[in-house]
Amino acid sequence: MSQSEQGGGERKSYHVMAPTDRVPVEVAVGVLVERDAQGHEARFLLTSRPEGKVYAGYWEFPGGKLEAGETVEQALRRELQEEIGITIGEAMPWQVEVMEYPHAKVRLHFCKVHAWQGEFEMKEGQQMAWQSLPVQVQPVLPGTIPVLQWLAAERGHVGPTHQEAAGAA
Repeated sequence: MSQSEQGGGERKSYHVMAPTDRVPVEVAVGVLVERDAQGHEARFLLTSRPEGKVYAGYWEFPGGKLEAGETVEQALRRELQEEIGITIGEAMPWQVEVMEYPHAKVRLHFCKVHAWQGEFEMKEGQQMAWQSLPVQVQPVLPGTIPVLQWLAAERGHVGPTHQEAAGAA
């Protein structure tokens, strides 16, 4: 939808983007997974969004926006070092999901990570929790729900993948 405005003899044209017209923000997301004694995927890491960010307190898989010229893996390495203080091993591309939020459209590039070094340090004041299905932390960020469903499908998990937040419809 375009709007025009007359002002000072010059015509200004503005384009108001509908949510589906928005260009997605590219985001690298790490699905850090521990292996059990038999080598099977076990618990996975969720972190809470820090105060001052949109959806503060919601639980998600850690990651962040790609910077100009970065690959998904480069962004993931940088973000996990900056936010939670670890250096990751191989980041295996896994799934891609586009999510529409009221404030942004994001393309989430999920990578599985099975190896990392360093001590976890929540550098933005967020919390961390190792979880299995169904996850016990809440509320869960909407972009996290498809990942829980993919993990459930891979693991043959039947039943809910997460708890609904109190008061959620």
